[in-house]
Amino acid sequence: MKRRALISVSDKTGVALFAQQLSEQGFEIVSTGGTKRALEEQGIPVISVSEVTGFPEILEGRVKTLNPMIHGGLLAKFNEPSHKQQLEEHHIQPIEMVCVNLYPFQQTIAKQDVSVEDAIENIDIGGPAMLRASAKNHEYVTVVVDPVDYEIVLTQLKDNGEVDKETKRKLAAKVFRHTASYDAMIAEYMTELVNEKTPEKLTVTFELKQSLRYGENPHQTAAFYKKPLGSKSSIASAKQLHGKELSYNNINDADAALQIVKEFAEPAAVAVKHMNPCGVGTGETVFAAFSKAFAADPVSIFGGIIAFNREVDAETAHKLQEIFLEMIIAPSFSEEATAILTNKKNLRLLTIPFEAQKQNEVKLTSIEGGLLVQSYDQFTLEDATVSIPTDRKPTEDEWNALKLGWKVVKHVKSNAIVVTNEEMTLGIGAGQMNRVGAAKIALEQAGKRAVGAVLASDAFFPMDDTVEAAAKAGIKAIIQPGGSVRDEDSIKKANEYGIAMVFTGVRHFKH
Repeated sequence: MKRRALISVSDKTGVALFAQQLSEQGFEIVSTGGTKRALEEQGIPVISVSEVTGFPEILEGRVKTLNPMIHGGLLAKFNEPSHKQQLEEHHIQPIEMVCVNLYPFQQTIAKQDVSVEDAIENIDIGGPAMLRASAKNHEYVTVVVDPVDYEIVLTQLKDNGEVDKETKRKLAAKVFRHTASYDAMIAEYMTELVNEKTPEKLTVTFELKQSLRYGENPHQTAAFYKKPLGSKSSIASAKQLHGKELSYNNINDADAALQIVKEFAEPAAVAVKHMNPCGVGTGETVFAAFSKAFAADPVSIFGGIIAFNREVDAETAHKLQEIFLEMIIAPSFSEEATAILTNKKNLRLLTIPFEAQKQNEVKLTSIEGGLLVQSYDQFTLEDATVSIPTDRKPTEDEWNALKLGWKVVKHVKSNAIVVTNEEMTLGIGAGQMNRVGAAKIALEQAGKRAVGAVLASDAFFPMDDTVEAAAKAGIKAIIQPGGSVRDEDSIKKANEYGIAMVFTGVRHFKH
């Protein structure tokens, strides 16, 4: 009796060669539908699943392999006497090799105009059942779900006449990861379809993008995974044009820079160090924007990451190459800019298409033993119910500066204070244990530039000391959420110094 292999694949990459070599090594090939036709076109002898089961495909192909003649051959312990007896009794032939991959559910739901009906029809049933059965019985069955593994299977068969136990177990583990990921995408799609916000179970799946040399520190291991259908306007979807491999810290910082620069419609440049902005600038051109971002803090930008929301041109590239940077992110680089910047061997250049963030994206934060899930903070000043409790109202220029400060402060680690003018940050106080401490850092960094500038706070003032510090530095307008039981103290202090203060009613904590 010939050894039997079952092959049924949606991704037919390399499958004809794989089947041909199995056939040459004495395997009888069993297949279905499109795979069977593809193999026959290559002159490979194939028998249909229907011949094995004695039952035709029914329900538009929904039922093909769900049959004891197939699953008995997959799940039998070949060396177990009672199993062998039952196989013989029911005329079931063992299946020693299974090569299956699944209906393209991910590719189907990635289409913008996909219908629910089309998505549902691309949920594979028989494929996962065969894969799971074979993987469970991997002591006896070799199961292949990924074309990349065809070679090792064929090599071992050629050299040893069989696949070794360690390889079988590795292939089985890959199968269970594959089917788990497949089901996770279906679960996510169906959960979104019924608008379930906090399901009783959350299953997420990611694909390895790259292994990293180390994590935050050299003694920590790390890897970078990508969400299969995640935002295309993300670091995970970026294209690296030049430079050395990304590090764990690079990726974190790059994501932080990208989230800030997305806030701006006008040309903008954002410099980030340790996941906090150290300089943000806007202007009529990308060169003007970067010049201001650099001037905001020419010390901290050293060794930082820069993100732009416009193509980087030659003029800007010349200025960028004058300083040490880890990475530059932009929608694109002109040919001249690319030629200039690639002269720096290690400088990483990344391009990312800018598009609106998917509204159903959620932020996942791991903690020991658990996971925190929340929506992204996409609340803008335009969404807020703004009030002005002070006697003086902001001027037009102050309003423009307040808007810039509000866009930036929500991306700064709390407690956060940002001092700005209309076009750039002047001082940033990040991650302090008290608000006045953050204000003092931001105001000290701004120095004389604080005179006539504005101040943004990510949360309310519990006391009037922050207003007092701002006033003494020359700040003319403040934007903050309000909502403290001592708001009146801050309002009174602002009126005392002639400061305009805006309440947004919304805080922007970032931990």
